[in-house]
Amino acid sequence: MTEELRYDDRVAIVTGAGAGLGRAHARLLASRGAAVVVNDIDRPGEDGRTPAAVVCEQISEAGGTAIAFDASIAEPGAGTEAVETALKAFGRVDIVVNNAGIVRDRSFAKMSEEELRAVLDVHLLGSFRLTQAAWPHLAERQYGRVVMTTSVAGLFGNFGQANYSSAKAGLVGLGRTLAIEGARKNIKVNIVSPGAATDMTSAALPAELHAAMSPDRVAQMVGYLCHESCAVTGEIFFAAAGNYARDLIIQTAGYRNPGATVEDIAANLGRIMDTSEWTIPTEALATPDI
Repeated sequence: MTEELRYDDRVAIVTGAGAGLGRAHARLLASRGAAVVVNDIDRPGEDGRTPAAVVCEQISEAGGTAIAFDASIAEPGAGTEAVETALKAFGRVDIVVNNAGIVRDRSFAKMSEEELRAVLDVHLLGSFRLTQAAWPHLAERQYGRVVMTTSVAGLFGNFGQANYSSAKAGLVGLGRTLAIEGARKNIKVNIVSPGAATDMTSAALPAELHAAMSPDRVAQMVGYLCHESCAVTGEIFFAAAGNYARDLIIQTAGYRNPGATVEDIAANLGRIMDTSEWTIPTEALATPDI
């Protein structure tokens, strides 16, 4: 029998953890020994409790340890405050799960700049600020596990989501760059592309898929990426409905001609696009010899 992977003595910050995927991530980490800072917006329900407070109570009732940080991670300073909350309550931070997200769907022709900025602020800037605030503490301890959350929309595009796709694609670039910068400090940074029935997505999914696409199934992949035994970094993993896969950015063998003209490109487009031979560049400098 495989030994249970645990997070005893580890401290995690999970954003957007008042519901959906973030709640599943926070509960899983806490159930296996992590102390968790549960972050979500400061929006009390009818009973006066915030979404993060409710999740913290659920974790506590299950025997875990958690503290709420009620704020939008998009707000300037919220990332620093989340890290300070972890340090004050638990004395350290080891794991950062950037999960918070919103949608403002609209066709590109009708999308406003405000709708672009709102989505970028939560997904991309929020993840940037929180991870940057945690980074010196991870580097000092020579240990860290960071998860960014992308999307099939960010990887492949989706109608009506130019803002969301841009933000999610940006998280791929951010995550892969931080994986390179964190390598010598034992900071592993990976990206998850989840598919789950949540408050944000359930309306667009057939009802019969809701149970199969439970956020708890995505949390298993995120849990592994947060564990000290995770040795991979800079990777993109798909997780949905019990399906787990690696997403790749590849470069084809292509066509080489230093003197190529526009006409040469047109004539050899088939070779350029041919995927029978390809490599996986690991960083920006992994380009063909010139």
